[in-house]
Amino acid sequence: MKKILFPTDFSEIANNAFVYALKLARVYDAEVVVLHLFELPNLTYTQLPDNLLEIYNSVEIDQFENFKDYVPYLRELAEKHNLGAVKMSHVLKHGNLTDAMKEVIQQEHIDFVVMGTKGATGRLEVFLGTNTSGVITDLPAMVLAVPDGAQYADIKSIGFATTFSDRDSIALMKVVNFATMFGAKVKCITVINDTLSIAPSEVERWKKDFKKEPVDFFLIPNDDVKETILDFIRGQHIDVFAMPAHKRNFFKTLFTRSLTQRLSFHTDTPILSINV
Repeated sequence: MKKILFPTDFSEIANNAFVYALKLARVYDAEVVVLHLFELPNLTYTQLPDNLLEIYNSVEIDQFENFKDYVPYLRELAEKHNLGAVKMSHVLKHGNLTDAMKEVIQQEHIDFVVMGTKGATGRLEVFLGTNTSGVITDLPAMVLAVPDGAQYADIKSIGFATTFSDRDSIALMKVVNFATMFGAKVKCITVINDTLSIAPSEVERWKKDFKKEPVDFFLIPNDDVKETILDFIRGQHIDVFAMPAHKRNFFKTLFTRSLTQRLSFHTDTPILSINV
């Protein structure tokens, strides 16, 4: 059975992403592995009390109790959305987020990760913020960031921005495999301007390489890359927008508050990050 990793902090944002993950799992016939991470007190040598082990044990017990109390709520949430049949398992770990997720991905043979993000403010803080930038670049699995305003809908159209690099080609193949699970079409966008020109022969090579796949290519001349991509997401009814993880700094600028307000774009489109 396929597996989806879902890290949670018990917040409303996470709960929304949890429902999204369950609906993906139902379509994908997958199990959702719920991960909760907590941190132990960080004490210096001079601060070490005699009962340090007792303190650590107390923290772990408290966190376990919180997690244990939360599990029935997740089950109720699943039942409320008619998703009770989706298989779930639970993992409680302490330590660094990226390290813990790597460990679970390897141990549980995770296919991809679903995470909640703070989309209402116009910033994908959890996904693109400095605190978790390592999550996107270091994880061996794909990461799907679900903004808190996102509601699950059938995934029919997946956007993918490319400059036709070799790394992009590898990433696109992963996106195609993801799209195949849902019977979706992949729509690649390249914004042509003074800083980027693509040889026609390169475009033809890609079309030939992916001719048997559900992939369309859109080359759009425009000096404003950001607005062009946002217009593309809206105009092509993109359900998920995919990007290579190494381009996250550029895509972070796509979702700043001023730009989203100006375009009335609420960043409610989930973003799929592919590490290559």
